[in-house]
Amino acid sequence: MIEEVIRVQNTELEIKEENEIHEKPITFTEKLYVYDNIGHTSLEPHQCRHCGKDFTNNSELIIHMSIHTGDKPYQCSYCGKDFLRKSDLKRHMKTHTKEKTYRCSQCDEAFSHNNILKSHMKKHTGDKPLHCSQCDKSFSFNVHLKSHMRIHTGEKPYQCSLCEKAFSQNSNLRAHMRKHSGEKPYQCSLCDKAFSCNSTLKKHTRTHTEEKSYKCLFCGKAFSLNSYLVIHMGTHNVEKPYKCSQCEKAYSGKSQLKVHIRTHSEEKPYQCSHCEKSFLLNGNLISHMKTHTGVKPYQCTHCDKAFTHNGDLKKHMKTHT
Repeated sequence: MIEEVIRVQNTELEIKEENEIHEKPITFTEKLYVYDNIGHTSLEPHQCRHCGKDFTNNSELIIHMSIHTGDKPYQCSYCGKDFLRKSDLKRHMKTHTKEKTYRCSQCDEAFSHNNILKSHMKKHTGDKPLHCSQCDKSFSFNVHLKSHMRIHTGEKPYQCSLCEKAFSQNSNLRAHMRKHSGEKPYQCSLCDKAFSCNSTLKKHTRTHTEEKSYKCLFCGKAFSLNSYLVIHMGTHNVEKPYKCSQCEKAYSGKSQLKVHIRTHSEEKPYQCSHCEKSFLLNGNLISHMKTHTGVKPYQCTHCDKAFTHNGDLKKHMKTHT
């Protein structure tokens, strides 16, 4: 019995010394469980009285007990956040100190945690061990696979609080919310236009740079906007299941038919914010906006003249030939 009391005191002393570092006392409940289980050997289980789970040593039991008692003995000295394990506190502390000890061997990036480095390394190795069960796509990260799976399931867990729209991705909801708030944080560096999402800015920038990312699979012709490509695709002899109810025209894509129907209704949904003009296509509005901004991105290579539209530059180039 005396030996058991000594062991209890020593155990409590160790806990006290460990705890003084973090300035949070071990609860009486935890001390009691240390005493109750002190008679077990390392081969015998230490059992939780709440749920009956067995552990091989007291330290594991004490950590487990916090689940029932809610005790988190390790406190952050910067923000006061509490943690169940010392290792969790150490990891958390790096968010305050900005310490990044885990350095990538392939590039200059460094990380605060080893698991973040491991995830980053997949970018270099191209390792994609997570396979979609519905198609042949693979992913490096579980979060990307989960996000992708919503395409197949149709799940849209992100609901707008101001209207009935729902989205499969949180980023799409955030972009949508800017339509309600009117926020447009993505500013074009070549004109005064601003956009609610970065992808729209990228599309718009192509109208200045003449970058043509959308290529026709039939003839190889490229376009700066997908809407232009969709319209162009209708010129090829492909199946055209989308028929106009007001005339004999038919189209290969639903979006093409939608644009065509506007010629009957005279709907011009793209309104200029500087004047009263409106347009059938967004691309036409973008082209028109240059007349207000004064931006002339099309520069003649033979003289100092510059033009608002590429067509005007082509006409001008003939004066040099």
